[in-house]
Amino acid sequence: MHDFIDLLSRVTPDLLQGTVVTLQIAAISLILGMIVGLPVGIGRVYGPVWLQRLLGAYITLFQGTPLLIQLFTVYYGLPDVGITLGRLQAAFLTLGLNSAAYQAEYLRSALQSVSEGQMVAARAIGMSKWQAIWSVVLPQALRLALPAWSNEAIAMLKYTSVVFLIAVPDLMGQAKILASRYFAPIQIYLIVAVFYIALVGIAYLILTMIERRVRIPGLTGDVG
Repeated sequence: MHDFIDLLSRVTPDLLQGTVVTLQIAAISLILGMIVGLPVGIGRVYGPVWLQRLLGAYITLFQGTPLLIQLFTVYYGLPDVGITLGRLQAAFLTLGLNSAAYQAEYLRSALQSVSEGQMVAARAIGMSKWQAIWSVVLPQALRLALPAWSNEAIAMLKYTSVVFLIAVPDLMGQAKILASRYFAPIQIYLIVAVFYIALVGIAYLILTMIERRVRIPGLTGDVG
C-alpha cells in the first residue's frame, strides 16, 4: 500500500498535466463540432434535396468509419496533399469534424421534433422561412437536443484517448509514458481510469444541472 501511495504521489503531477490537455482537446473539439454541426443539421432539414444528400454523405462518412482511421488520415494522410498539421491541430480537426456529424444528427432530430404548427404560425405573422427557423424553431430545438448533446460531450472525454497514438501528451499519453518509466502499467492505468471516471462524473453533474435550468416546462421530445 505504501508503494502504491508513493507511486501515486510521483505520477499525479504528470497526469494532471495530461488532464489539462485532455480537457483542452475535448472543449475545442466540441466547440468546432458545434460550429460545423449547427449549419449541417439545419441544412439536413431545411436545405434543398441535393444539399441534404451531400450533408448526409458527410455524416455517413464520419459516423461509418472508425475514429482512429479518421485521425491517421488527417495526421499522416493530409501531408501527401500538401497540408501538414501539428499533433494537437490534427486532434482538434479530427475530433471536431467527427463530433459535428453526431451533433448535426442530434439537432436534425430536435428540429423535426418541434411542431410544424410553430413554423406555420411564424410564417403567418410575416416571418420569412429563415427568420422562423432562427427565432422560433431553433431555440426550442437546441433545448430539446441538449440531453443528446450532453451524451456527446461526455463521450468526447473518452474519445480523446485515441490521440495518444499520434503522440499527443493527453491523459492517456502521459499514462503510456509513466507506465514505461515506472514499470507499473496496471497500477498507473487503474489510476488513469479513476481520473477518467472523475472527469465524466463532474461533466455529468454540470450538464445535468444545465439541462434542468434550460428545460422548457411542457416541451418534450425524444432526440438522438
